Amino acid sequence: MKPRICIVQFPGVNCEYETARALDAAGMDASVVRWNRADAAIEDFDGFVLPGGFSYEDRVRGGAIAAGEDIMAVLMEQAARGKPVVGICNGAQVLVESGLVPGPAGQRIDLALAPNKGMGRDGYYANWVFVTPGPEPARCVLTCDLEPEEVLPIPIAHCQGRFTSSDPGLFERLDGDGRIVLRYCRPDGGTPKGFPDDPNGSVKFAAAISNTDGNVAAVMPHPERGAWLRQVPVDLAGPWSETRSSVRTWKDMEGAGPGVRILRSIRRYIEEHKV
Repeated sequence: MKPRICIVQFPGVNCEYETARALDAAGMDASVVRWNRADAAIEDFDGFVLPGGFSYEDRVRGGAIAAGEDIMAVLMEQAARGKPVVGICNGAQVLVESGLVPGPAGQRIDLALAPNKGMGRDGYYANWVFVTPGPEPARCVLTCDLEPEEVLPIPIAHCQGRFTSSDPGLFERLDGDGRIVLRYCRPDGGTPKGFPDDPNGSVKFAAAISNTDGNVAAVMPHPERGAWLRQVPVDLAGPWSETRSSVRTWKDMEGAGPGVRILRSIRRYIEEHKV
């Protein structure tokens, strides 16, 4: 039986249906559920995804208002039971604003997703980037189906995507615990030397961060926008673009793209943990 995934639709998000299609393509059964359905039926799902977009028009900060909705209390309870909760882009901002990532620390919100910097200009930036998993991919819902040092091209599209903190030691602790689960990298997997391989100035080139248990993760790139091979640009460096350039039939174009590598990790995590 396919794992059932609840995609939470806050007002202003715009990636819920493409996320549902991509999750279905990765072997799951996704349903879009409105934010005001904070009832017992939500608890029947095997996992939860908060999609990208602009919840509540990004008023105050991206994700700040959505983080206070009643449904977040349900997601916190489900996460405490071990069920996976993944936030993509605006969904990542919601998880950070709610404290679910990097994890409960009293009433403190220890992490922030700040405006992009370091790219010669401020503001929104959309492009394809390269990411690679942390040293322990098997522990996290986003990476458990990836190989160590695997390099994936994935789209980004955000204005407030820079993982940062006022706590100078937080990222050292996250790094030491293996909780920086995806990092931006060069096409060969090497450390970025600057923009565009480092697209937003995140501390330690963080593209995704998890909670302590690895079942909750905030990821800024959009795996659902690279779920099919046809979505991969032909002018990117690396084997994914080479494969895309070599195919000639629509059937081959509809093959799995790099984003499915990440989304299949959610399915594998559910199947292995059986929460």
